Amino acid sequence: MGFKEQIDIKRLPEHIAIIMDGNGRWAKNQGKFRVFGHESGVLSVKDIVEGCVDIGVKYLTVYAFSTENWNRPIDEVNALMELLISTINEQAETLNKNNVRLNAIGDLKSLPQKCIDDLANVMEITSKNTKCTLTLALSYSAKWEIIEAAKKLTQQVLEQKIALDDINEQTFAAQLTTAQIPDPELMIRTSGEHRVSNFLLWQIAYTELYFTETLWPDFRREDLFEAIVDYQKRERRFGKISEQLN
Repeated sequence: MGFKEQIDIKRLPEHIAIIMDGNGRWAKNQGKFRVFGHESGVLSVKDIVEGCVDIGVKYLTVYAFSTENWNRPIDEVNALMELLISTINEQAETLNKNNVRLNAIGDLKSLPQKCIDDLANVMEITSKNTKCTLTLALSYSAKWEIIEAAKKLTQQVLEQKIALDDINEQTFAAQLTTAQIPDPELMIRTSGEHRVSNFLLWQIAYTELYFTETLWPDFRREDLFEAIVDYQKRERRFGKISEQLN
């Protein structure tokens, strides 16, 4: 029996987040430049999106480019931006075909203008799709996101739009870039690294973490299904004891 057949559809995670790691190492193993790994990683994204659509996962968020990634060699950054632009445009039709809505979070204004424009265009084209929401985290930093949320709330207090005591988990979460998205129940990181790398720090407070040695360009929907099967074997207690869950 394959992993897909082992999945309990009634207990699917509504939202899966993925740290796509290992493109550079994969390319090096092939004797190629790092950009070759990024290009191959696009095929993994496409397959994972289709896998989510296939079984009914409603939200998929992928860590496509962090604020720290701007510190990489300029040639690699430029290649990544060009790849992002071409991929967004090439996949627009496929996203519509699969009824997938494109979304993006992060400091988007820091991206090249061509990227901003094309991203906005495809987000508009796919805005009415309802099967799955694919969110690209671009120029994203969880620390940046939390600081920005704090600034917004501070400004509202200074303008006397809200009182200091009005600030709670709900009002804070409403200022985050993910305000319209449920928190992920499952986060996957590929390539054998065991850290969350400044990704969705607020949102993953109760998220199940899954780490795999598989490098991102080799990660396919069967690997996704395996992660979901592992997730469904876990007991999510949210501070309670096992007996309270029965």
